[in-house]
Amino acid sequence: MKTYLVGGAVRDRLLDYPVKERDWLVVGETADSMLAAGFRPVGKDFPVFLHPVNNEEYALARTERKTAPGYKGFAVQASPDVTLEEDLLRRDLTINAMAMDPDGELIDPIQGRRDLDNRILRHVSAAFIEDPVRILRVARFAARYAHMGFSVAKETMELMREMVAAGEADFLVAERVWAELHKALLERTPTAFFQVLKDCGALRVVFPEIDALFGVPQPEKYHPEIDTGVHAFMVLEQAARLSDKPEVRLAALLHDLGKALTPSQHWPSHHGHEQKGSPLLVKLCERMRVPNSFKTLCMQVMQYHTHCHRALELRADTLVDMLQIIGAFKPDSRLEEFLQACEADARGRTGFEDKPYPQADYIRSAAMAANVVDTSAALLNGLQGPQIGIAIRKLRIQAINDYKQRYLQTITESA
Repeated sequence: MKTYLVGGAVRDRLLDYPVKERDWLVVGETADSMLAAGFRPVGKDFPVFLHPVNNEEYALARTERKTAPGYKGFAVQASPDVTLEEDLLRRDLTINAMAMDPDGELIDPIQGRRDLDNRILRHVSAAFIEDPVRILRVARFAARYAHMGFSVAKETMELMREMVAAGEADFLVAERVWAELHKALLERTPTAFFQVLKDCGALRVVFPEIDALFGVPQPEKYHPEIDTGVHAFMVLEQAARLSDKPEVRLAALLHDLGKALTPSQHWPSHHGHEQKGSPLLVKLCERMRVPNSFKTLCMQVMQYHTHCHRALELRADTLVDMLQIIGAFKPDSRLEEFLQACEADARGRTGFEDKPYPQADYIRSAAMAANVVDTSAALLNGLQGPQIGIAIRKLRIQAINDYKQRYLQTITESA
């Protein structure tokens, strides 16, 4: 059995980048011979098997032929006659079309090592245009390696534009889009994912709600960057600095979707955008089949980020109600994720990138004060049903009022 290490494991080993998993290519074998050797089949569309001992993936060398639009429109041929070079030729990018033999010898028929050294994401062949998922993959690799100086080759970007113009991006299905988006949100520079999609025109097809933000102005006094789309990308960049959680990063990116709905005669003001954006967010999440944990945080950040920014101006009852709605008093509270996304919004403005955000500490401490109130009196005074909740709410309001007075006194004394 001739086996070769292929794809990402080779690429990342050469980059001295963490190798998360290893994929192997098998040449000269059949599905029957793999089964006879104890391998377990797992591939539905492709001949992929799991090693009987270490569970690593082994795929038979194959070629592909385009038969219909979309990413499923391929006829796959896997046979002992398919060579290693033929298999490498069907891959998307040159940096993913390298192999290593058991002795560690690099096999690089398409000059992937050269593009790796030059930090270029370049397509292997004209067959690149046959699979629209490759648009998303290029964008995701940009998100992974942008911090290392990688960029998309001009000719590859042009092919991606041609694919979008030809309607290939219209065939992307929700499951594949979400899979690539989720991976991109976990990368070091997730903003690069969306920037590549914007540069090739795919953003308006795949994420029209985000694309609609570009060209919408905001008050220069508060947003020196002015453009709402630029702001959204800057907020995502700040979120990546503050948190490695994809939920926080997505919530930060999508918080201002409602500004795209502001009539142009009202620009640059965006009154009520926090509520106006809710239907857009729901539509996007349903179309992309975004998990509820993501959707919930995105909705909370969208509706209450302005409250968070104005925390010191809020009445205690308003703050208590906000904390109640976002679940800050529950054992599984996600208050910290909410605050991180809001801080990313405040910092995602030109000149504000490293500004302190005292609102986060204030809300964090206020929530703690409200959460430790003694609720036994409300429970022991014979109250029932909704009356208990009303009594607890009053106790929390009083606790936050007391905390606010101490907080303001501390600021006065320090001044």
